[in-house]
Amino acid sequence: MNENRKIRVLLVDDHMAIRMGLMTAINDALDMEVVADVEDGHEAILEFRKHHPDVVVLDLRMQGMSGVETIRAIREESDAAKILIYSNYAKGEEVYQAMRAGAAGVVVKEMALDRLLEAIRLVHSGEQYLPTQVAAKIGERLLARLSPREMEVLKLVAKGLSNKEIAAKLGLVVGTIKIYVANIFNKLGVSDRTQALVVAVKRGIIDIE
Repeated sequence: MNENRKIRVLLVDDHMAIRMGLMTAINDALDMEVVADVEDGHEAILEFRKHHPDVVVLDLRMQGMSGVETIRAIREESDAAKILIYSNYAKGEEVYQAMRAGAAGVVVKEMALDRLLEAIRLVHSGEQYLPTQVAAKIGERLLARLSPREMEVLKLVAKGLSNKEIAAKLGLVVGTIKIYVANIFNKLGVSDRTQALVVAVKRGIIDIE
């Protein structure tokens, strides 16, 4: 690879002012340049096909396609795509899903722009970039080791549904739901629904709307 070649960046954020600020910071860095900037996931996929950027810098919460859906779609285009989350929302579950979908790192928007540039370089070189506070939140989610189905059940518990109602909603028998709930309690180290929700929210496993 040509040592002088700049890192080509695709920016995806639905706030124009943020995109402008990032474009200035990235283009001012001698070793990188913005090849395109877009405001939603659909445009991101089109521009990814067109430019094949080295790194995609992506907001998690946008109008239309979510950040996680956009990551999955871009990774379907190329499983070598390097995607860096740049977001205000560094909650455990959301970031965990983004990393599972194929993101290589996370930068929180309140961090200095230098951290973003550093993260772009690291992700481009094949490393992961996870600030300590974000890594801790993902760690909490991983420690819980809830399966996708257990997560589904926990979210319905959070909505106040009974085992019978959850069973009806998921097309399962009540006995199966009871097993899922018992597994959730066991993994979270709790003995009832209220404690389960308190621990799950505290660890960033779920959000209570």
